[in-house]
Amino acid sequence: MSTKTVWTLSELAEMLGAELRGDPAHRICGVHTLTVAGPDQLGFLANPRYMGELEHTRAGAVLLRPADAEGYGGNALLLANPYLAYARVARLFDQTPRPAAGIHATAVVSATARVDASAAIGPHAVVADEVVVGPGTVIEAGVVIQARSQVGRDCRIRANAVVYHDCVLGDRVSLHSGAIIGSDGFGFANDAGRWEKIAQIGRVVIHDDVDIGANTTIDRGALEDTIIHQGVIIDNQVHIAHNVVIGAFTAIAGCVGIAGSTRIGAYCVLAGGVGVAGHLEICDKVQFTGMTMVTKSITVPGSYSSGTGMESTVSWRKTAVRLRSLDDMARRLRELEALVAKIQPPAEPV
Repeated sequence: MSTKTVWTLSELAEMLGAELRGDPAHRICGVHTLTVAGPDQLGFLANPRYMGELEHTRAGAVLLRPADAEGYGGNALLLANPYLAYARVARLFDQTPRPAAGIHATAVVSATARVDASAAIGPHAVVADEVVVGPGTVIEAGVVIQARSQVGRDCRIRANAVVYHDCVLGDRVSLHSGAIIGSDGFGFANDAGRWEKIAQIGRVVIHDDVDIGANTTIDRGALEDTIIHQGVIIDNQVHIAHNVVIGAFTAIAGCVGIAGSTRIGAYCVLAGGVGVAGHLEICDKVQFTGMTMVTKSITVPGSYSSGTGMESTVSWRKTAVRLRSLDDMARRLRELEALVAKIQPPAEPV
């Protein structure tokens, strides 16, 4: 979070590496959409469908691609990727409170834990035996870090998240409220109809710059570790089962479920509601559209989908009936093909 609240366009242009058109001294104290932004705010145009809003915006300046700036007479910062620039500018105006370094009087911190002096431990947090907390890390109210876990530098663990024993978080990991790291994997052996629990003795290892959403659960490994590699972003209410490995810079949207021992490659995208079966191998640079059910390994990068798009209930019911008839239709087609083959006269010799 920046402590500075007002920026000139010349300062923003220098920071972003953008070409400035307009008044370099114009002051900006916030960022908003084109329709809402006022004269002291910065707008952005990242999607061509909102081009019409540019004509009517009151924004003090706009982040634009050079090609989109033709005919626009207001202040503009020109660059190739306005959305990325918006992301960087928004951080300048982020007012998320940051607590002062130190351990709150109500926190419970083990005498054997090692908490860096620059870290902040919030009210009623629990830091158990032999835990390591790195420099600049913030652990908010009600967080529980169980025994022997390690948290790197400049992490932020939001209120009421839990990190189970022996887990490892790298540097700059963001863990939102209600997230659970290192819960037991779903491992049971069947004994004549009764389930006997299998001890889950692996860990969860999270590498640097990972962002994990609220109420997301990542299970610890049964024997080997569950591993989340660098730069992965995970939305809210995602479940990642034991022994899963997620490759670097993969993005996982809300309500995704990934079953045990599956390996997801780097730079993949899993849209909302995707389900991935267990023990699969997904190569790098694969995209799954929303609600896709992944039941087999994928070795070729690209976009994959399953299911059907929404339609009216009446149409959907008709489609469902036809789908149930496909097997019978295929059988009848084979019978017709066989009949045609019997009655069709042989081809004339050339």
